[in-house]
Amino acid sequence: MKRFYKSASTHFTGKDFEVRLDDRPVRTPGRNMLKFPTLALAEASAAEWNNQGEKLVITDMPITTLAYATTDRVAANPEHFIQTVAKFAETDLLCYRATDPKALRDRQDELWDPLLKWFKTQFGENFAVTEGIMPIDQPEKTTAAVITALRTLDHFHLTSAHSTAELTGSAVIALALTKREISASDAFNAAHIDDYFQLKEWGEDHEAELRLNQRKAELNEIGNFLNLLN
Repeated sequence: MKRFYKSASTHFTGKDFEVRLDDRPVRTPGRNMLKFPTLALAEASAAEWNNQGEKLVITDMPITTLAYATTDRVAANPEHFIQTVAKFAETDLLCYRATDPKALRDRQDELWDPLLKWFKTQFGENFAVTEGIMPIDQPEKTTAAVITALRTLDHFHLTSAHSTAELTGSAVIALALTKREISASDAFNAAHIDDYFQLKEWGEDHEAELRLNQRKAELNEIGNFLNLLN
């Protein structure tokens, strides 16, 4: 799409914040008014609009894209996204440990045990942990605790949790990042222990490295989104 505006600015409505393009409020692809809960988030979105060239490239606008998703999708049906994230808790990445080699298992224990301990401290329930990849059932109270925690989130934070769970395969990592217990870098490192171990064992894999760099960039964008929310 060709750029159709000269400049973007922010506007306080008395309740929340808007981005305006030549004084016209931005609408989402779903034709909803785009509202931001914090000035910092609105300013970051406005900067993305201002940084566009003659043609709009939506992939260069991660803050605006996450805000679109919040407004058009998450706000329209938050329970769907809560249940989607909760599904990751049933097969959470952190619960499946390697039997060998020892170096891989040690690294998993080092990064994953503190996250499960944090979940227990915050929400009062334990995850079942196993070795290997055969599925195990999680306690109903644990998955219920995940759902309860997700229901305390506003729509913007729920968007962050959902996006993080999709990228990491872990509801625990998603909650820890969204609650600001860990950084985006921590979340990425915890979620990709196996990937980097395989790269170390088998050597360079250009496609795998590109995929990992893309995931890292996406998690950093979510982390920035959360920082601006808070």
